[in-house]
Amino acid sequence: MGSAGNAIVTGGGRGIGRAICVELARAGFYVVVNYRANDAAAQETLALIRQAGGDGELARFDVADHGESTTCLTAIIKRLKSIDALVNNAGVVADGLFAIMPEADWQKVLNTTLGGFYNVTKPVVKAMLVKRRGAIVSISSVTALLPNRGQANYAAAKAGLIGASRALSAEISSRNIRVNVVAPGIIATEMTKDYPLDQVLPLIPMRRIGAPEEVAKVVRFLCSEEASYITGQVISVNGGMI
Repeated sequence: MGSAGNAIVTGGGRGIGRAICVELARAGFYVVVNYRANDAAAQETLALIRQAGGDGELARFDVADHGESTTCLTAIIKRLKSIDALVNNAGVVADGLFAIMPEADWQKVLNTTLGGFYNVTKPVVKAMLVKRRGAIVSISSVTALLPNRGQANYAAAKAGLIGASRALSAEISSRNIRVNVVAPGIIATEMTKDYPLDQVLPLIPMRRIGAPEEVAKVVRFLCSEEASYITGQVISVNGGMI
């Protein structure tokens, strides 16, 4: 167990998830890095955690799979005794115009982002309620707040995270468990590497895209006792887009 406690980060193998894992490790958390398939990327995240002076472990399971998530998380919680922070970061994209969007693309995005929130958060919340402490942060998106063509499924999933998190906050904040949302804008990750910058930058008042570490620092704050009176909130990290 780290000096700040134990944290679980879903989708921690790459991008924003990886930056969050490293930032939480620097803050003293023992970090459980969830990932679905990319063993090499997950191992790299774990190496970066250790380079940052922290420690952690890998947990390979698909957050969209209820049974698999429950089995893996139950074992992790039993072994670590407590989970002090949970970051719901796992998500996928399957962009396309709604009128011609295959049902499989709709379901895949919602099952991972919103289904994953249910599958992962439920067993963790039960453990937090026993200890009467904890912090939960879900990673939404500016797409949940601003219209964006071709992303009805992604917007629905990320907006759903906001609604679910606020409702959960109302249910459990009296038990000293805080629930918040971070909504990144356009961040430099694999997901955005092909974005046409000449079209994107005019949409951002700061005239640059963000770094994963800039999102991770906000998540670290929300997971810390420094944020002890913040719950049910959505914090945008988007360079002023909204």
